[in-house]
Amino acid sequence: MQEFTLEEVAKYNGRDNEKIYVVYSGKVYDVTNSEFWVDGEHMGLHEAGEDLTDSLDLEAPHEADSLNDFEVVGVIKE
Repeated sequence: MQEFTLEEVAKYNGRDNEKIYVVYSGKVYDVTNSEFWVDGEHMGLHEAGEDLTDSLDLEAPHEADSLNDFEVVGVIKE
């Protein structure tokens, strides 16, 4: 499994036809094909390439298991 730093994940921000990656609980998910991520933005609330762990755990109106529909492409380096 590929290892990423948060700085590396930030490059996958959905701009200029980049893939869209987000981090949750140390795992990197490819959400490029999600209809809820447009141009690297999720519902005007979140930016691609970020660690969404706190946001999903504390603020999101849905559960983190919504990420189960997406491929895990890596993990965050310790």
